Amino acid sequence: MIIAHYSPSSAVSGKNHMRKPFKTQLSDPITLLFLLAIGNTVAFATWQVLLNNFVVERVHFSGEQIGILQSLREVPGFLAFTAVWIMLILRQQFFALVALFTLGFGTAITAVYPSATWLYFSTVVMSIGFHYLETLQTSLSLQWLSIKEAPHVMGQLLSAKSLCNFLVLGTLYIYLARFSVNYSLIYISAGTFTAVLAVLCFFNFPKFSNKVEQRKTLFLKKTYWLYYLLTFLAGARRQIFVVFAGFLLVEKFDFPVANMVLLTLINSVLTFWIAPKLGKLITKIGERRALTLEYSGLVLIFLSYAFVENISFALILYLFDHLLFALAIAIKTYFQKIAAPEDIAATSSISFTINHIAAVVLPAILGAVWVFNNSAVFLVGAIIALCSLGFSQLIPDKPEPMKETKLTKPLSI
Repeated sequence: MIIAHYSPSSAVSGKNHMRKPFKTQLSDPITLLFLLAIGNTVAFATWQVLLNNFVVERVHFSGEQIGILQSLREVPGFLAFTAVWIMLILRQQFFALVALFTLGFGTAITAVYPSATWLYFSTVVMSIGFHYLETLQTSLSLQWLSIKEAPHVMGQLLSAKSLCNFLVLGTLYIYLARFSVNYSLIYISAGTFTAVLAVLCFFNFPKFSNKVEQRKTLFLKKTYWLYYLLTFLAGARRQIFVVFAGFLLVEKFDFPVANMVLLTLINSVLTFWIAPKLGKLITKIGERRALTLEYSGLVLIFLSYAFVENISFALILYLFDHLLFALAIAIKTYFQKIAAPEDIAATSSISFTINHIAAVVLPAILGAVWVFNNSAVFLVGAIIALCSLGFSQLIPDKPEPMKETKLTKPLSI
């Protein structure tokens, strides 16, 4: 049985990794991480980009129904901590493949019946697979990758997802330019691809073992408090971007849907190019400086969002805002350095739930604020970024167990 743990000297760069013989790649857990990322992106990107048009054109949703749908979609993310209990029954690697298959299946059945009840059901199935997979991808990455290689490889994974997202959106853009939309065909094609990929991975990859047995109970550790807090704030920042940045372009500047697709394609290309470089930057300058760069930029971006009156400047803000997401890898690698190895799986599950607390609460609250003053929404974002900037300064130069924050008192001899 292969031990899926590598020393820094065995780190595999993207190019060298792809040059390895096919059979050798199938014995490498890094290959499996890339395939999980690709399958995840194909299904979810397709589901997401077509959703609004599908619910309006085929299911005739009201505003209340789309609100219910989005709330249902976030519930599995909020319940991601339950992954710990499922790990009592399933190995993490197998669990990840089950989640990938579930994501594909939920995507494939999305447009089978154009009714609200069916769409609620298929969305929950898709979301269960997506959120468990996201949790397990983080957990397995932090277990299978060494501390030295983790930032770069995780940057490569983000780059691969961006390239995949570009290919999916580009293909859809060309298809929709030539043919009338067939929602059933598109959803079934994307979902089947992902589900089949999960089955192929199950039969072609060996069972990778970990050097450290993971704890399979729920717990919160005082020593991880800074990681929990940064994770919560990152979830809040992400929701403001996802929900309101694009909405600002459409509502304030009448940005057309075709241009939104093109903007997303540009984002994918830029992320594909820059994410591995930002991963290397995190390794070079450390987590605190990387997060300082991210949050300083976010303060300026959110303040600019609040008062922007020029569409060109708004588009630049949108692109830079999206690119800064790659630096959030530093939160995960910070945790990898301070964590007891046996805590990674359970804490990854719990942190995903913490991240989604904001996803469940914030959009509704800030949506009400938006009606009266949309600038106030982005000023709240600036405050969140400023808080993140302040707390990130508590990360030590060299974080490690027993030295989790600058406030940690050294042990007396």
